[in-house]
Amino acid sequence: MPTRFVHLFDKVLVMEQRKHWWNGKWGRLARRDVFLRVNADRWHVEQRAGGSEGVSQFYEYSSIEEAEETIRALLHGTDTWRELSPRPPGGWGGV
Repeated sequence: MPTRFVHLFDKVLVMEQRKHWWNGKWGRLARRDVFLRVNADRWHVEQRAGGSEGVSQFYEYSSIEEAEETIRALLHGTDTWRELSPRPPGGWGGV
């Protein structure tokens, strides 16, 4: 039986990470991260609890101002947030 392929997408959109904040705590129970990403004209905020294997909540906006308002609210509180360098396109190997 021949394999059948279905055309799903006309182009691939790349999500670019613009900023990353970390609450400065280690361990899956205490660590929290907030990411700001852009994809074409849409801004995405990810709030992650528990490190790379943690649970994330996602927010999508049409303007950076709306995304930054959510980020300010997420970073508010007693944690000492640190802004980390975003990963360059293609990873750290090309740096």
